[in-house]
Amino acid sequence: MEISHFNDLLAGARAQTERQRLLLVFASASLPAGATAEQKARFEAGESGELAPLMCVDKDPGELADFAALVDEASTLGSEWALVFAAALSGTGGRPPSDSQIDAALQRMVEAVKSGELSGLIPFDRKGEAVQLG
Repeated sequence: MEISHFNDLLAGARAQTERQRLLLVFASASLPAGATAEQKARFEAGESGELAPLMCVDKDPGELADFAALVDEASTLGSEWALVFAAALSGTGGRPPSDSQIDAALQRMVEAVKSGELSGLIPFDRKGEAVQLG
């Protein structure tokens, strides 16, 4: 399955036989201290910067209409985010993942964003488009 937009991920999660939870980490982008003029120019062009987790949440794919609904909900929290990193966590035996499984997975995702070890996560921009980092 090709995922080029958040709504593709949403549709894919809904189509799974086991119940899913979408795990989301919203991150801000900023310039490092002492950034060079080149780094500043690349940052202004949306091509670089340091990522920092702002907030994380899990969502039932059936409770989220689309990416626009996610953006609306996130805007009520007041944080200005640049990217949202997403992953899906599958349940077993017709049950969703447990709260402890969700919490542990979200914590791993937050640490992954902090360390820049982003394999297994799909970053989406504020338009819901999947982006390549690196």
